[in-house]
Amino acid sequence: MKKSLSVFTLIASVMTASTAFAAERTVTFAVDNMTCASCPYIVKTSMTAVPGVANVTVSFEAKTATVTFDDAKTNADTIAAASMNAGYPAHLRQRGS
Repeated sequence: MKKSLSVFTLIASVMTASTAFAAERTVTFAVDNMTCASCPYIVKTSMTAVPGVANVTVSFEAKTATVTFDDAKTNADTIAAASMNAGYPAHLRQRGS
């Protein structure tokens, strides 16, 4: 009985390991090609459509998009690709830029 309980505990911990290390992340992208008032809406819509994205804030003036997402469900490359596919290449900003 003790052995089967230990095996069950091991299996349960392995199955939940990826979610145990998952975290909500916030990153800022520099977004190219935003030239009109409609552009931020398109960028926000394309990034928000990525599963795992919780929030997107786009600044037309700064040409940036700040995205909060669940890193167990998506990553920055996937979010950038969604923006690129909409015609707005997005690149992670370096800290301090």
